[in-house]
Amino acid sequence: MKKQRIVVKIGSSSLTNDNGEIDQLKFNDHVDALAMLKNAGHEVIVVSSGAVAAGFARLGYPSRPVTIKGRQAAAAVGQSLLIQSYIERFSEHGVVPAQILLTRQDFANRDRYRNAFAAMSELLERGIMPIINENDTVSIDELTFGDNDMLSALVSGFLHADQLIILTDVNGIYTSNPRNDPDAVRLTELDEITDELLGGTDDLGSKVGTGGMRSKLLAAKTAHTLAVPVFIGTGKGSSKLLDIMQGLGDGTYIYSPLSHGINTKRQWIALHSESTGRLYVDKGAEKAVLHDGRSLLPAGVFKVKGNFEAGEVVEVYGVDGLIGRGEVKYSSEQLQELLAERGKSAELCAPMIEVIHRDRWVEVN
Repeated sequence: MKKQRIVVKIGSSSLTNDNGEIDQLKFNDHVDALAMLKNAGHEVIVVSSGAVAAGFARLGYPSRPVTIKGRQAAAAVGQSLLIQSYIERFSEHGVVPAQILLTRQDFANRDRYRNAFAAMSELLERGIMPIINENDTVSIDELTFGDNDMLSALVSGFLHADQLIILTDVNGIYTSNPRNDPDAVRLTELDEITDELLGGTDDLGSKVGTGGMRSKLLAAKTAHTLAVPVFIGTGKGSSKLLDIMQGLGDGTYIYSPLSHGINTKRQWIALHSESTGRLYVDKGAEKAVLHDGRSLLPAGVFKVKGNFEAGEVVEVYGVDGLIGRGEVKYSSEQLQELLAERGKSAELCAPMIEVIHRDRWVEVN
């Protein structure tokens, strides 16, 4: 098997016991499998839950805390316990891990986004295994990824991974909840995540985690749009991840029909940037950007809303609604001046510097 870049997401329920403490048997099983995958020549990135679950018992909570301050305190204690355990166990396999704690702002801010990509790329180039978790100690609800399922999907696209493996305590995706419905049927292969499938799942996590099957499907849908194949399921033993890579996993494989994903810059525009305005374009401009692979020129813009500067991201609306997002080369003031001048003279030619270059454009389906 050729060298591949693989993101492995490990959920809280797959790491801890019923009391919320790290289950050493489960933990060791994961570490052995991750080490075997890496020592087989692959690049491995781990998105690991378990910090809050590992920490709340040490704080005297009887169960996972529901308040922000409780979760943050539990994460502060648990994250150190978790990474310490990873370091100790991986050292037995000659693997060096690196802890990376991320917040939504690390993706939303362009400079931090680029810096995170550069740092992770350097770690992988030097043979280090990044272990990523959301920085729950400082995150607030409005600035979170929602859960580590979505974080793993964003990381897999961000790093252009060849495979995302989401390990959980259920062996794949079912037509309905197998815990409640004896007629539920497991789906071993999918090529898309449909609204019907999403409607048949819930978003209830375990008592030590936040992500239910719905969150895993939403994460898989995001990874799918970024051309990353996904496996959702379970497994035991040191060879479980290699088995999954060879198509022998106990779960569901979700294949991507895309041959390649969008580049890192376009991912930032599509998924992480904040839109600061709107442009409305005519039919000719809509056809040019959607079907002809052209840049958006000033002549195609007939209305501007919002206040934005050159280099910011705006939404673009066509005849029937939103068609895409892109990074503009003009400020809103400059575009308004162009529209005003064009209104005075029908013969006035708009400058040919594009409003949005095609390399800074992302279509919204």
